[in-house]
Amino acid sequence: MSLPRLLLTRPREDSTALAAVLKDHGIESLIEPLMTIRMETRAGLDLSGVQAVLLTSANGARALAAASACPEARRLPVLAVGCATAQAAREAGFGAVTAADGDVDALVALATKRLRPEKGRLVHVAGRVSIGDLAERLRAAGFETERVPLYEAVAAETLSPSARRALQAQTLAGVLLFSPRTARLFAKLARESELESTARTLTAFCLSQAVAMAAATLSWHRVTVAAAPRQDALVASVVRTLAPGG
Repeated sequence: MSLPRLLLTRPREDSTALAAVLKDHGIESLIEPLMTIRMETRAGLDLSGVQAVLLTSANGARALAAASACPEARRLPVLAVGCATAQAAREAGFGAVTAADGDVDALVALATKRLRPEKGRLVHVAGRVSIGDLAERLRAAGFETERVPLYEAVAAETLSPSARRALQAQTLAGVLLFSPRTARLFAKLARESELESTARTLTAFCLSQAVAMAAATLSWHRVTVAAAPRQDALVASVVRTLAPGG
């Protein structure tokens, strides 16, 4: 009996790690990065007078590490949106890392609980395209906050031949979608490849309700939403759905 196979749409580094997690649950993967991450090439990031750095993605953690080479920067408190982002920050050499519970609301709550406006400014390391307005919300809470774009997520222009073949042959059980932007992009590329009808055979595994709403432009066999906006919750949703009788 063949193992279920999923299309992973995250950037390659994140998808490779996710594929290993899914493999432990008996699920195969086809990696199809719909975004390629390009780091900003700037001489350095000024972190003088910074109380803490805020991260809303693992790519932000990697970009922060690339832009802040001095040892002092590695000792700054880092507040991460979730566990996966926090782990990426630790792997990049940052020691004082605290994870929120997976979304921007939780990160704002963590920052306002742990930090004080009078202790110094905050820096949000982000991509050029960023959903939500973390910096503005923290400014409203009295914090001097700067949003610093240090990377860009460049959208794929077409589906790869291997992804098109898998969709045409209906050898996939579903697609993992982590952001509204990625969900919209998958739908766009599927239509341009005249493969939108294949969604009727697939489950869209969505990180949040916002992702599910963006994915709704295609007619899916099933749409599932993770119980919390975290990768571990999405993996749990996948395992439940693909288990016998799921």
